[in-house]
Parts: sequence; C-alpha cells; structure tokens
Amino acid sequence: MAHLLVLSANAGSEVLPALSLLPHKIREIEASPANIVMAPSHDLVFLDAKRDLAAAKSLARVMRTTGLSVPLIVVVTEGGLAAMSHEWGADDIILESAGPGEIEARIRLALSRNKGESNDELISSAGVVVDEASYSARVDGRPMDLTLIEFELLKYLMQHPGRVFSRAQLLSEVWGYGYAGETRTVDVHIRRLRAKLGDRGGLIGTEYGRGYRFNLLKDEEAYV
Repeated sequence: MAHLLVLSANAGSEVLPALSLLPHKIREIEASPANIVMAPSHDLVFLDAKRDLAAAKSLARVMRTTGLSVPLIVVVTEGGLAAMSHEWGADDIILESAGPGEIEARIRLALSRNKGESNDELISSAGVVVDEASYSARVDGRPMDLTLIEFELLKYLMQHPGRVFSRAQLLSEVWGYGYAGETRTVDVHIRRLRAKLGDRGGLIGTEYGRGYRFNLLKDEEAYV
C-alpha cells in the first residue's frame, strides 16, 4: 500500500475516478505551490492536467526544480496527450478514464523505477531529505538553509532514527573529538534546526535527562 498525493485543479472533482477502488492511502489537495509545501509525506504524486494544461505544466516544473524526490504521474484527457513532452518533468502520464488495473500497474512501475534509481547518498524520512553528495537538505520539498554543523547534526540523527544521543555523544560524533566548547551548544543547534524544519520540528525529539533523537512518524499519523 502506497501513500498517494493527488493535486486537483478543481476542488471536489474526481481527478482519477478508478483510483478510489485501489487499497492505497490517498490525500487530495488543491494544486498550488503553497499547498504542496505543506503536504503530508507521500510516495507518489498524481497531477491533474485535464483542464488547464499550462497551469499544470508550470506546477510540474516548479515541483521538479524544488527537488521533488517521488514519481510524478500526470493525469490528462485524450486531447491533452499532444501537449505532453519531456519539459513537464513527469515520470509517466495516464488518461483519466484508466481502469484500476492500469492505474495499479503504473503506480507499481513508477515506484519500482524510483527505488532502483534512488541515490545511496540520500537519506529520507517523514518529509525530510538529506543529500550527502551536495550537502543540502529539503523539508517537504522546500530547501533548508543549514550551516555545516546543522547539516551534519540532522544527517547524523536521521542515520540513527529512534536512537537517543546525549549531548556529549553528539559533540563527539558531529563536532569531533577535538571540540572543547560547552555541551549546551548542542541545545542551541537543536533549537535552530527545529526552527528550520518548521512544522516538522517535532521530528527531533527530546528525551529529558538523556538527550535527543530523530522521531519516526507512524504511517497513519502522517495522514491524519
């Protein structure tokens, strides 16, 4: 079962009618850059391009340039097929009239391709993606402006989800053995990191008297 995000051009309309017959978790929101930033974590995106091709194409390109890391499938009418090109940055296209069998096959193939092409240097969890190769991070598709220490701290915590680290351990592993500063500097950086994570700041949990950890959201919590 996958978590699917459906970007609808018109509230209340069925973007892909047969999709509801499949056993996936589906979240439908209005197609806009602002809504995408706040969207829950998801495995695949369906984009409604049945009525306004120009607006849908613009949104698809925005998602790609801001670091969309999951497959994007564009939903079109038969007449809209002629407008599709590589410029959209889509992984696949599908007609709105597609049946559940075809939809399921396209979802399965898109997810398997994405998994096979995934970069081993990417760490992803609960809407947060860390790219070790480029020393960059994104939260819900939005680039994070991190210092080097903030990046290393986030990366280290995400590499060990659920494990609690004391301030001394984090200073040793992230700052390095030669660091001679106060252990409270960890608190300062955790606070800044939470602020930059915005609504996802709660992913960095505090175990009072022990230290900090990176929390994993349960599947159902992400779609409440």
